[in-house]
Amino acid sequence: MVRGGASGGASARRSHRTGGPSEEGARRQYVQRHTIGRPHPDRARQFMPFAALRGYYDLVRNQEVVPEEERPLTEEEARELNELIGQVERGAVVRCTYYAEGAYRTCTGAVSQVDTIYRTLWIVRTAVPFDCIHGLEVL
Repeated sequence: MVRGGASGGASARRSHRTGGPSEEGARRQYVQRHTIGRPHPDRARQFMPFAALRGYYDLVRNQEVVPEEERPLTEEEARELNELIGQVERGAVVRCTYYAEGAYRTCTGAVSQVDTIYRTLWIVRTAVPFDCIHGLEVL
């Protein structure tokens, strides 16, 4: 006599006997595979800063600068400066103070070229017109 169906009880016993996954083991594997908060190499990317307005802060910073008036050189200062520019050779390390874009700027570096035709002093990759130079110091 067969009670409760021979196939129902036999298949349950067979899966247990053949080493098939039990309900608890299957649940443990599922939890391990689908755990939230797994270490992921790109996880930190979501916390990186994002600038929606590129260049905006540079524009704001430029607006904050109060333009400074250019101070004219005296005859004696201009003569001394011309003599010094004539003596500067390529490769010399200099500190140059010049007026550009409403402010005095300072550039320090090796002289890459003294262009007497276009009246420009090149310090590394910065071109400074002779007329804008207010101070030159050979280091």
